[in-house]
Amino acid sequence: MRHSIRSFALLLQAALAACALGAAPHAGAQGKDFKVALIAGKTGALETYARETETGFMLGLEYLTRGRMSINGRAIKVIVKDDQSKPDLGRTLLAEAYGDDRVDIAVGTTSSASALAMLPVAKEYKKILIIEPAVADAITGDKWNKYIFRTARSSMQDALAAASTLKSGSVGFLTQDYAFGRDAIKAGKEALIATGSKASVVHEEYAPLATTDFTASAQRLFDALKDKPQPRVLAIVWAGPSPMNKIAAMKPERYGIALAPGGNILPVMQTWKAHAGTEGTIYYYYGFPRNPMNDWLVAEHTKRYKTPPDMFTAGGMAAASAVVTALSKVPDGDGDKMAAAMEGMRFGTPKGAMVFRKDDHQAIQPMYHFRIKKDQKNEWDLLELVRDIPADEMPLPVRNKR
Repeated sequence: MRHSIRSFALLLQAALAACALGAAPHAGAQGKDFKVALIAGKTGALETYARETETGFMLGLEYLTRGRMSINGRAIKVIVKDDQSKPDLGRTLLAEAYGDDRVDIAVGTTSSASALAMLPVAKEYKKILIIEPAVADAITGDKWNKYIFRTARSSMQDALAAASTLKSGSVGFLTQDYAFGRDAIKAGKEALIATGSKASVVHEEYAPLATTDFTASAQRLFDALKDKPQPRVLAIVWAGPSPMNKIAAMKPERYGIALAPGGNILPVMQTWKAHAGTEGTIYYYYGFPRNPMNDWLVAEHTKRYKTPPDMFTAGGMAAASAVVTALSKVPDGDGDKMAAAMEGMRFGTPKGAMVFRKDDHQAIQPMYHFRIKKDQKNEWDLLELVRDIPADEMPLPVRNKR
């Protein structure tokens, strides 16, 4: 990760230069506002993620345009739409953005189910859709088309990061019984094989979305793991408030079982203070990356909102960077030309430089292995870095049929 700081600084200078100078806009485009649609699930179970994404997106535009909110003298107009994490509504709103609002590019959305419903709309209108923060592997897999690019990490990237920390032993999974959870566990099993881990999956537990009592689920996992080879790991893959504290209260250590939570938003991880020493992996934690963009994001977010930025905030900023870079390259918003220009495109993010790989337009990025801190200096001093997990340690498969 540290080696990318110099290259990131150069990349940032280039991006800012493109914003300030750039290629001359195509005939007929000069003077028109750039229109960008941001679709997010601002109502419903994922509204916290959506708010963070929007905050990060707007901060990203501010940072990358030096506060001008314009590219090459053309103002950036952001049209925000709430799909309520409903697939039918997401599809309708994206069609509205392309057809009625005539946006140059779109970003969204929070729910994987809604994001999947939106993919054919981008193809129909031949316009770019940047996926943030939905993680379903099918987005860059069998449901993908050439107008789809993803700044968010995928379920498989999450799984590969986690698998890199599990070299042997026995694993049980606990997740939610819907597309995100089933996708994540499928990816988790494949990731163990891909990373050469000798750990065996002994049980998969899928809890209903509305579950608040985890007694039965946890006991089934305990029973499946308790006599299996060590280390015994109960991996929790969860969207929203994590059940980790409830599972921990049932004392899995009686059976020699360690909990392994996936990273979560800061308010959730605040509740994990009693589990100092527990390890997991995460997409972003404000204290880990060291680069100018993240330094600015942490300082500015803390000043404005009295808290450090969260993982979905960083994702929103990454999406904004991809938008600014893409519009600087193709200012007329032509989807086919933009798709070609964005393949292999590098852009700065709070995690450092990312690149959209040509095969499936997934942004290639590092992940982080963390440990919950024992001595926490303040309410947000939650994690310590065990190590960066570089992208080249995560053999992400190409799953589309390009």
